[in-house]
Amino acid sequence: MKKLVLIHTVSWYNKSVIIPFAGPWQKKNPDVEIFNIMDDSLLSESLANGGPTRAVFRRMVNYYQAAESMGADVIMCTCTTMGPCTRVAREIISKPVMNIDEPMAKEAVGKGKFMGVFATFPTSAPATRALLEIEAALQHREIRIKTVVNENAARHLLGGEMDKHDEIVHAELEKLQNEVDVIVLGQVSLSNINFNGRVPVLQVGHSGFDHARKLLDSVN
Repeated sequence: MKKLVLIHTVSWYNKSVIIPFAGPWQKKNPDVEIFNIMDDSLLSESLANGGPTRAVFRRMVNYYQAAESMGADVIMCTCTTMGPCTRVAREIISKPVMNIDEPMAKEAVGKGKFMGVFATFPTSAPATRALLEIEAALQHREIRIKTVVNENAARHLLGGEMDKHDEIVHAELEKLQNEVDVIVLGQVSLSNINFNGRVPVLQVGHSGFDHARKLLDSVN
């Protein structure tokens, strides 16, 4: 059996990651065991400080090292905000590490020059922007990015008011699509949004687990 370790930064990861993505994926990949590490202080501290602090970086690297010591074949973080931490860990950890949004960013850069990033957590937008810029440089493409953040939607999400959350998100996407070639939703919490607009809308989730499968297949 191969082993995939997931690192989460919210206590409700079962609802946002396991049920919609990891569970169905594991049924199709019965040769893989999934284990979870969760520390919701990572996102809370990052939100309070405008992004990951040095302490968050240290804890994230420690969790990647813990996953490696658990015998992980691949380690995936499910939080967009932790992207910079994942890139640091990649230089340290011997096993493949990834962020769940990385495959989505690679695809997005190939779909247009003008990109719209929508987020509901203020730390997610700059993390997604940085990831798109890194991927554009790797693909030798020039991109322009417009960022929209609506924290009110996040408050409704955390309050369990999903209808209001979705209503706000749809209204923002309706406006954003008029200014961009492609819309990027970098948060796992936005993966349930079903917006049929005039431009492609890319979301995290399935593409991350598909890439994890490829990494698992590459590991001896």
